[in-house]
Amino acid sequence: MGRANKVVLAYSGGVDTSVCIPYLKQEWGIEEVIALAADLGQGEELGPIKEKALKSGASESLVIDGKETFAQEFAFAAIKANALYENRYPLSTALARPLIAKMLVEAAHKYGADAVAHGCTAKGNDQVRFDVGIMALDPNIKVLAPAREWGMTREETIAYGEKFGIPAPVKKSSPYSIDRNLLGRSIEAGPLEDPMTEPPAEIFLMTKDVAETPDQPEYVDIGFEKGVPTSLNNQSLDPVTLINQLNELVGKHGYGRIDMMENRVVGIKSREIYEAPALLVLINAHRDLESLTLTADVTQYKRGIEDTYAQLIYRGLWYNPLKEALDAFIDQTQERVTGTVRVKLFKGNAIVVGRKSENSIYAPDLATYGAGDKFDHKTAEGFIYIWGLPTRVWSEKTRG
Repeated sequence: MGRANKVVLAYSGGVDTSVCIPYLKQEWGIEEVIALAADLGQGEELGPIKEKALKSGASESLVIDGKETFAQEFAFAAIKANALYENRYPLSTALARPLIAKMLVEAAHKYGADAVAHGCTAKGNDQVRFDVGIMALDPNIKVLAPAREWGMTREETIAYGEKFGIPAPVKKSSPYSIDRNLLGRSIEAGPLEDPMTEPPAEIFLMTKDVAETPDQPEYVDIGFEKGVPTSLNNQSLDPVTLINQLNELVGKHGYGRIDMMENRVVGIKSREIYEAPALLVLINAHRDLESLTLTADVTQYKRGIEDTYAQLIYRGLWYNPLKEALDAFIDQTQERVTGTVRVKLFKGNAIVVGRKSENSIYAPDLATYGAGDKFDHKTAEGFIYIWGLPTRVWSEKTRG
């Protein structure tokens, strides 16, 4: 089934993407498969993955370090937007997909490939994110998704791979589907498909169980410049180091777990477990700093923008005109969002307990109830009369 001559495959080293290599060549007649593994901070050794791709039949095996770009261009954009899908999920996994799509297209152009491929199945969100992201970046490139079409069970997939020298997983296959990157982990499937089943302790790696957390609170000061996190406890850090250090610190205190029923792009509900300690704290701290530095109307209007922004990311529309327009709005609002937010970490909680900024528009002499009060109390009565006038007229006419 000759769909293309040369294909760049998004490669993770797992069973599905490994089997994709011989499958593309044997079943679809692809002459050359180039494997591309994106290092987005998943923490695993990518050397063996590179070798595994070559042993599975790839003509070339690329490993691209995208951690800095992932943090700077994707994570920080989402933080500036306070992006939480369905007001809960900070898009830790979803944010990686448009970057991988970009890597695939760039590699296809560089190596003269006429198609790109991924190992996504037909029921997930990632197929949408990859396919739509790729077509936005290059509408002429073919997108192949063998795992969406081959119809094999996991056991059949493993058996197919063994025929071409791909070893079966050494240990008993985990019932869970897990994805990890710099921003967090997502865990689904297996026993978690029953919404009443409590997630077992062993599925969590980034966050401690509350019972095992320190008995003393810990404080962290997070510095922001124009909406972007730049320091922890007054120490300037590069984006990747900042996120890694904050993940460790916040996870140690048991904060960052999410257990939710999620509405997928393809129209089904799924039960998802996430760990995203640093990202959740950064969004909460950033939102708090905005409340100190932005006017009421901007803050309140931006909340609706944030919900739209999160939905665009979740639904695979990163490379989209609306997303680009919203970026311009959000970036303009961030000009004043510079300052420090203090967070108290204790027993599964991360609570903002302080904030300061040279751009603060909080006026203590207007807010105080003490001796320094400069608020003109006499004006309140007239204001209430004018403000309440429509309500008064309505009441007189309807309750007469």
